[in-house]
Amino acid sequence: MSSSAAPSPFVAIACGGTGGHLFPGLAIAEQLQQRGCAVALLISPKEVDQQSVQSARGMEILTLPAVALQNRNYFSFAACFWRSWRAAARFFQQRRPDAVLAMGGFTSAPPILAAKDAGAKTFLHESNTLPGRANRFLARWVDEAFVGFPEAAARLKARQVTVTGTPVRSGFSPDPARPSPDPACRLALGLDPQRPVVLVMGGSQGASGLNDLILSALPLLGERASAWQWIHLTGPKDFERVQKTYGVLGIRAVVQPFLAAMDLALGAASVSVSRSGASSLAEIAARRLPSLLVPYPAAADNHQWTNARAFEKTGAAILLGQADAAPDEVVARLYRLMDDVSAREGIQAALGRWHAPAAAERVADLMLAAIARQRAQTAARQPGCGCGHAHAPGKPAH
Repeated sequence: MSSSAAPSPFVAIACGGTGGHLFPGLAIAEQLQQRGCAVALLISPKEVDQQSVQSARGMEILTLPAVALQNRNYFSFAACFWRSWRAAARFFQQRRPDAVLAMGGFTSAPPILAAKDAGAKTFLHESNTLPGRANRFLARWVDEAFVGFPEAAARLKARQVTVTGTPVRSGFSPDPARPSPDPACRLALGLDPQRPVVLVMGGSQGASGLNDLILSALPLLGERASAWQWIHLTGPKDFERVQKTYGVLGIRAVVQPFLAAMDLALGAASVSVSRSGASSLAEIAARRLPSLLVPYPAAADNHQWTNARAFEKTGAAILLGQADAAPDEVVARLYRLMDDVSAREGIQAALGRWHAPAAAERVADLMLAAIARQRAQTAARQPGCGCGHAHAPGKPAH
């Protein structure tokens, strides 16, 4: 009797909570799909998750009722953790995953614990220099951890750690055939293709401190503020206030609370002013975008500062702490990024060394190799069966 082909692997990716967890997870999901896998995304109810996964074609979506641990919300965190574990466990009972990957954050732990009960291979990816609480907790349980920064490897107590870089979605990889900045991206956003563009992005949740800093700097730029064009991603809280300010000053700007098409924004930009979450830095590096980094001062363990400092030390960005930042300092640094050709070229060369173009492919390949090894071990324990399927104890082979 001829053996039938092994079923396609089914992989679940817990990647909700922030864009910094979600977007690298989507990049890995794309690669797994290209390799014939079925993929499910486990996300949170937050708006950034719900909007971003609309572009995920052919993937199952499971929204978990998870919340972050903050402001001493111990009871609601524990209750939502339990409900999320139950939801993931039920989902995995209906369809057992071959592997589950956690991208960090508050949606990560329940699916990994449920995956261990289901007998799946388990993995995590840590994008930041300083691993977050969820990944520090999960590291001892997973089969393998992947990290974006080499410094993070020693900070995770995992049985195996591999430095892969931080994945970016396919649309962010530089295309030698297209100019940078790309006039087509500017046109797609309704901007003049010939005029410089400053991109201000505070991460998927926005950033009031960064918004205030830029609004204070605009009047100091004088005519340059109007000569430049602006893409300002505000977050939902400050959207109307920021949009009104650009209008009063007569400055041409695309102001949005959130933009799913970040590849267009990064492709259109001449320079950026950005927070320094690991996913944002990976996309900046992929597009070789000269940037002024203003780390979020309240980030857990001040990890955004550590991320930005790693880029600054290698000449890949300019770092400015929010607590010490004054509008005139922002203006001086923007002039340098826009006008100093030598400085721009040096930053872009350094950014090229931070880009890991095969990060998503490598994570996908390492996961599939682990799945293949587990299937081979299972088959070896089932003599006489060449079907590639696992059989429950006591069940006859085909």
